[in-house]
Amino acid sequence: MFDAKKLLDQFLGSQVPGAGGTVRGRADQVTKLAKDNPLATGAITAVLLGTKSGRKLAGNAAVLGGLAAIAGLGYQAYKNYQAGQAPAAEPASKPLAELPPPPANSGFTAPHALSEDFALVLVRAMIAAARADGHIDEAERRHIMDKLSVSGLSADAAAFLEAELSNPIDLDAIVAAAKTEEEGVELYTASRLAIEPESRAERGYLDLLAGRLGLADALVDHIEATVSAAKVPA
Repeated sequence: MFDAKKLLDQFLGSQVPGAGGTVRGRADQVTKLAKDNPLATGAITAVLLGTKSGRKLAGNAAVLGGLAAIAGLGYQAYKNYQAGQAPAAEPASKPLAELPPPPANSGFTAPHALSEDFALVLVRAMIAAARADGHIDEAERRHIMDKLSVSGLSADAAAFLEAELSNPIDLDAIVAAAKTEEEGVELYTASRLAIEPESRAERGYLDLLAGRLGLADALVDHIEATVSAAKVPA
C-alpha cells in the first residue's frame, strides 16, 4: 500500500508553475520535469491539479507539508470567521511556510495525527474538484495513465489515481468523512486549493460541497479569501 500522507504532500507541494492549459499539456510538462529531476517525481500529481489560471501556492508547500498547508489555511479562515472579521483577499501577511500551526485544541488535524484514511479522503476531495468541469474524459485519463507509467510513481499510487479517475465521484463518501465542522473546513479548503473555479461547473461543485458539508456562507467566504491570498501568479 502506498503512503497516503506522502501523496497528499505531493499534491500540494509539487505544483508546476506555469503548467496551465489542457490536462494533456500539463502531463507532458510534469513528466519532463520528473525525468529531468528524479527528486521531483512527485510533480506528476500536478497533472491533475495544475491551475488553468497560472496560480500556485506561495511559499514552499513541499517543505511545509500538504496537511499543514490545508489545516493552517483552514484554521486561519475559521478563526477570522469566528472573530466576526470581514473576509479580505489582500496578500497574506505571512508566507505560507510561516503560518502558525493550529493549536492542539482547535479541532484541526495536526500532521502527526493525520490518519491514512483521512489523508486519502483529502486526496479524493482534491481529485473530485479537479474533475468538476468534466475536462478529464476517457481519452485524457488514458493519456494521464500512460504518463504515470513512466513517471516513477509507485504502482499502488498509480492504481489508486487510475481508480479515482475512472470511478464516479462519490460525494456522499467525501462528505461523510467529515465528522466535525473543522474537518469539513479542511475538506473544503483542500478542494479549493486544488482548483481555480473559473467555470460554472467548478463553482457549482464547490458550492454544492460547501452546502453538503453544512458550512455557513460567511465561513466559505473566509476560506475563499484565505486561499486566494495564499496563491500567487505562477
